[in-house]
Amino acid sequence: MRVKVSAILAIIFLGGFAQKVFSYPPAVGILGDAKSCMSCHLNNGPWSDEDKTIIDILDKETMKSLRQPNGTFLLEVKRGEQKTVLTVIGRIKDDNFPASFRNAWTYVDSSMIGTNSISKFVPGWAVNLQMACRLVGDKLMGFEDAEITALPMTVQPLYDANDGELTLQVMITKGESVKGNAKIGMLGNYFERKVNLKITE
Repeated sequence: MRVKVSAILAIIFLGGFAQKVFSYPPAVGILGDAKSCMSCHLNNGPWSDEDKTIIDILDKETMKSLRQPNGTFLLEVKRGEQKTVLTVIGRIKDDNFPASFRNAWTYVDSSMIGTNSISKFVPGWAVNLQMACRLVGDKLMGFEDAEITALPMTVQPLYDANDGELTLQVMITKGESVKGNAKIGMLGNYFERKVNLKITE
């Protein structure tokens, strides 16, 4: 009897959840056809100054930035091998505005938007953390004078992988969005960076 009751409660709960589910950042392209965070959120925060904004991708082994002279990022990985990078997002401390509270980001292959695939990463590449939403306050060598978030992401080109291009979509935020209307209750600024994936044989 207890098993039957648990099953019934689970069905009721999941049924109600399925009807009320909304995209939670950074779920762009996962629960719908949104192409960027701006499909739901406003670019209305005080942190729009690019000169004081930190968006970087570091090689976790060398701690060197993968930024190229043209402002894009390049991840070069041997086929079948893994590479771990750190996604670093934040603001320098010499800022006229209070630090953001939460940073959200996602790596998106635009060709995967609107498909049935849960992963919106480049096809053929395994990835363990293509999106995250994290409270500001991480500590990282080289970023002592900044308010940042920093998380690792490991990628691996599989046998059928090809070179690809991603858009790193970033939102620096403060406050809480109203469920069902993400344009209310939260301040945020949106940024994009191009990330190229290259396989080295």
